[in-house]
Amino acid sequence: MSQNRRDESLPKLVSELWDLVVAYAKQETLQPLKGIGKYVAFGMAGSMVLAVGVALLLLASLRVLQTETGTLFTGTWTWIPYFITAAAGIAVAFAAVLAIVSGRSRRSSRGARA
Repeated sequence: MSQNRRDESLPKLVSELWDLVVAYAKQETLQPLKGIGKYVAFGMAGSMVLAVGVALLLLASLRVLQTETGTLFTGTWTWIPYFITAAAGIAVAFAAVLAIVSGRSRRSSRGARA
């Protein structure tokens, strides 16, 4: 009789174990992902605002170079303000990539030490 009772409780134990594993997996994976969603949303919004701001600043610098330099960039030199603005945009993009890459290398070296 003891053997029969143990056989009946084995499927119940397996079912309870499965429910426990599923609940643990949800707790340790889904809840942190839901919490990080807020930070990702703010990061995306911030990067969009920053991109629009940088684009407007580059456009403003182009217009300043075109209008406030007088006769300096006239005739065959009218392309120079565009070149200066493009170079500034490339420099900003390069600085951003450099900051991202150096941040990743600092994180990976910090993780290796810990």
